[in-house]
Amino acid sequence: MPELIAPTPRLRASWLSAQEEWGPDAHMDGAGLGREDDVDSPEGFAAWTRRLHGYGDRTAPIEQGRVHATYWWIADGDTYLGAIDLRHYLNGFLLDAGGHIGYGVRPSARGRGLAGWALREVLHEARVLGMDRVLLTCDPGNEASVRTIERGGGVLEDVRDTLVGPKRRYWITL
Repeated sequence: MPELIAPTPRLRASWLSAQEEWGPDAHMDGAGLGREDDVDSPEGFAAWTRRLHGYGDRTAPIEQGRVHATYWWIADGDTYLGAIDLRHYLNGFLLDAGGHIGYGVRPSARGRGLAGWALREVLHEARVLGMDRVLLTCDPGNEASVRTIERGGGVLEDVRDTLVGPKRRYWITL
């Protein structure tokens, strides 16, 4: 049975296996992984997961270009299945292209409804934070994400060109 858990060094081996499935240069939506993050060493991986926890502390300063966000991993026991994050507010880039919520499911775990389940769980967390609506985006050709967002209550606002290419932009009223 899957659950949302805080990022943890305990799942490093499974996380690295998932990263291999995505490929070395693929962006893992919802993971919060930056170019500067060292996930190859156990120490670096542990430091990265600690940083992810820190991003949720709205009383702490945040790095330039980032916003406060809460990160969860989708896990089944010791198996990392994917990630989802909830950005507490939007900066200009997120309003245009990224949205409040990002998620990704490892290729071998797709087609099981995990993204939709995780989205429903995180929408509850957004309500707890006092949000009244959230923005989600996806690539126009990503039919799985289109279905996930629309089933989650997403209403298409527009499709626009952004700094990272064309994006479908959906709002979900909470």
